[in-house]
Amino acid sequence: MNILITGAGRGIGLACVKQLAANANYNVVAVSRNIGAIEGLALPNVHAIAADITHAENVDALVNTITNRYGKIDVLVNNAGLLVNRPFTDFTNDDARRIFEVNFFAPARLVQVLTPHINRGGHIVNIGSMGGYQGSQKFAGLAYYSASKAALAVLTECLAEELKDAGIRINCLALGSVQTEMLQEAFPGYQSPTGVEEMAHFITDFALHSGKLFNGKVLPVSVTTP
Repeated sequence: MNILITGAGRGIGLACVKQLAANANYNVVAVSRNIGAIEGLALPNVHAIAADITHAENVDALVNTITNRYGKIDVLVNNAGLLVNRPFTDFTNDDARRIFEVNFFAPARLVQVLTPHINRGGHIVNIGSMGGYQGSQKFAGLAYYSASKAALAVLTECLAEELKDAGIRINCLALGSVQTEMLQEAFPGYQSPTGVEEMAHFITDFALHSGKLFNGKVLPVSVTTP
């Protein structure tokens, strides 16, 4: 089985890589702008690729590299994300655009280019947020982040229809807070009740086994708000 994970350089993504690579039958393609921690794992079934997938040409090159080496992919986990905690009136257009590039346009482009190279029965998992889950409690400072994750959730619902004839399932996991480096950078001192390894275990199990049970769903995965 061939599995692609973005945002794999730290936090949940890196934990997912380690957990999946424990199975020698899985080839794990781990993508991040910084691959030092991935290469440090020194695992034979992990292929680390340094790429900034907010640039379309990098996505095209990434897909070419993957397909030349593995042929097709069975699972895609769109985990890369950017969390910025800042008052709405303080955002510049470039700030807002960067958040949407990372959280929405990059995963959308990757799905678009990779779709012809995903095996029938494949599963795409978009990592969303409770901030982008309709009807959830919202928090000051996260307007653009939440809006970008909401866009990803609706895209997931739309693509379930477009990809069904290809036999590809797609779902979005709306995560609550997880004790990651990204969370600490945005909310210094906040302690989440959910650990990285715990959430990574849920995501990997869902990605591997739940495509048969869910399609086009946006599922909240949180014990707290945020």
